[in-house]
Amino acid sequence: MTLCEKLVAHKGGLLLLKTELWWYGRGWDGVTGRVCLLMDTALPHVPVTTGIATASTAHGDVDLGAAAAALLLLDGHPRWVWVAQEDVELL
Repeated sequence: MTLCEKLVAHKGGLLLLKTELWWYGRGWDGVTGRVCLLMDTALPHVPVTTGIATASTAHGDVDLGAAAAALLLLDGHPRWVWVAQEDVELL
């Protein structure tokens, strides 16, 4: 089962972000161990352009087969975040 399939099956559940987020244009956010609501997910080839961030191990050269875009409720706002399997734990 791919990461995207796992996220689709877990939609509406809680997700633990184990790493800091890298916000494009702002840098690292300094927060680890954040629990978020998983609102939606998208396949890696689907362009997601608004409010994008990436978890640290997904930053840079990402294996798109092992990554997915997740719409997470972060600090009360929905944000798209690129995540890799090692970045997240499904709660």
